[in-house]
Amino acid sequence: MNVKHPMRLALAVLLFGIGSLRAQSLHEAIDARIAAGAPDYAKKSAPLATDAEFLRRVSLDLTGTIPAAAEVPTFLGDKSVDKRGRLIERLLASPEHARRLAYVFDNLLMDRRPDKNVPGAEWQKFLRESFAANKPYDALVREVLSADGADPKARAAARFVLDRDAEPHLLTRDISRIFLGMNLTCCQCHDHPLVNAYKQDHYYGLYSFLSRSQVVLEAKPVALGEKADGDVTFTSVFDPSKAVKTAMLRVPFGPIVAEPKLEKGKEYKVAPAKGVRGVPQFSRRSQLAPNLAASRQFARTAANRLWAMMMGRGLVHPVDFDHKANPPSHPELLDQLTDDLIAHKFDVRWFLKELALSQTYQRSSVRPNGSEPAPEKFLVAALKPLSPEQLAWSLMQAVDLPIAQRGLGQVTSFVNTFGGKPGEPESGFQATLDQTLFVSNGSLLRQYLASLTGQLAKAKDDAAVADELFVGILTRRPTADELRMVADYLKGREKDRPAALQELAWALLASAEFRFNH
Repeated sequence: MNVKHPMRLALAVLLFGIGSLRAQSLHEAIDARIAAGAPDYAKKSAPLATDAEFLRRVSLDLTGTIPAAAEVPTFLGDKSVDKRGRLIERLLASPEHARRLAYVFDNLLMDRRPDKNVPGAEWQKFLRESFAANKPYDALVREVLSADGADPKARAAARFVLDRDAEPHLLTRDISRIFLGMNLTCCQCHDHPLVNAYKQDHYYGLYSFLSRSQVVLEAKPVALGEKADGDVTFTSVFDPSKAVKTAMLRVPFGPIVAEPKLEKGKEYKVAPAKGVRGVPQFSRRSQLAPNLAASRQFARTAANRLWAMMMGRGLVHPVDFDHKANPPSHPELLDQLTDDLIAHKFDVRWFLKELALSQTYQRSSVRPNGSEPAPEKFLVAALKPLSPEQLAWSLMQAVDLPIAQRGLGQVTSFVNTFGGKPGEPESGFQATLDQTLFVSNGSLLRQYLASLTGQLAKAKDDAAVADELFVGILTRRPTADELRMVADYLKGREKDRPAALQELAWALLASAEFRFNH
């Protein structure tokens, strides 16, 4: 089915119906379902982004940085009809893609916590190598939740649990939020007062997998130990009778996990002792990862989070409040994304490719005809603030900083200034005074500008300067008006031309056009 044109796409949905979408590629089905969700789709959907807009957007989303200046004229000059698809393939196969996802999932899983029991560099390497190998997402999560830190080969994966000190309440809240899209924080003391679907027994069923484990500080290296006994009971603070309930070992909405009866005195493979971590014959914690990863809610949350990463918001929004009273904007689409992610065995690279190939992803961020379609319709591309890591790598790319000088040390300065509070999920874009000062007077940015000025001085004329600045920083050619503005600004400033060039570059780097992915 030809879906290159919005009107044809809307007509196709009417003629063939949604049922036929299962036979399409996922990216075509995405576009058809988005069209079906908007009766005025052809009128209110934005046109496809220009090649320059698409090149910048997909580079930021898939590799975490703007493209190198040399790539821009090559892509813009390519007249082949499949060039966007080939670009997506190349970006997904690049080392920078693995680095990008390592940053995304480090932030998601660890909330920028400082190092404690496992070095962050080892954890980052584990994530980067996992995504470089295109490890299935469910396998990655199984490793993260199963690792106990005792095996040196798997120690890096244990950071999720070890650097939270295996505190069961903290782990219960974070696991439910991150992997199940359910913010169960309020359910520690009672059923959720605002979300009828979130129950206290959901919280303590998950908690039961974790309550017997603890960090054994005396172990070398520090690792997790586990007791062989200990049931979990809970009482609602709102229950006047104060009835005590015993938690069932289960992931929310999943089956109850049966615990075998063990002969007294034979409960352990390794009995706990001072400096010795206990290893029970039946490990409750070892049951968590397979039961969680087998849950449809796990796959649904993964699909929704990956969609939000690419599209700027989830089909369920906010992504960690998935419940019947907050349904997805396109229920059938989220079902199909979930089904296809499961069918493709949690292949993140394939999934992101399909999202990027869709017209829904490739639409312009400019609203058509002055209309303002609701963001949950996905008719216009969302404006997404660059993450601290994206901002750091993009600045280094924009000023063409030598490869040898690009690295974690440079990125850390941006994370410290633009990142959220360590240990807490990021809550959206908020500009601060520190960020303003960093951009306006920061020594690091001034150092970058000084490096760029030396390169700009080689440009033969003002038009060449403008072209180099706009292509290298904004991934597009300057307009006629912008060419005139640059020429007017530089006119008569021959004596202080280096300073004038720095100011021009700074203005572009500090602009909203650079600060946002659009």
